Amino acid sequence: MARILIVEDTPGNMVLASMLLESKGHTLFCAERAQPGIEIARKEALDLILMDIQLPEMDGITALGILKSDIRTNAIPVVALTAHAMKGDRERLLASGFDGYIEKPFDFVHFLAEVERLTGSHNHQRRQ
Repeated sequence: MARILIVEDTPGNMVLASMLLESKGHTLFCAERAQPGIEIARKEALDLILMDIQLPEMDGITALGILKSDIRTNAIPVVALTAHAMKGDRERLLASGFDGYIEKPFDFVHFLAEVERLTGSHNHQRRQ
């Protein structure tokens, strides 16, 4: 199973995402802020990062830029998690470098399908 980092500051969303992913046997790492999430990503061999867009101190788009510019983390797929699903947001976030997009509140089927799409063994090799 995959090693997944969730960066989410809303406790209810963190619990729900964790429960869904743990039910599929994934190993989880959790951070409530972007900077601790970046540090976890630099230290752990992750298969996926789920990144909230609106975080205190540093937003998810800024964090994505740091992750993608760091050789230790630039190959890890990052999925945008957002509750502010306005027309064009999906396209804007994907164009900014996110590898996937999940709206909140989570649709369980879509959430798990997006995780599987980005962590499936045929799509992603674990970093060494």
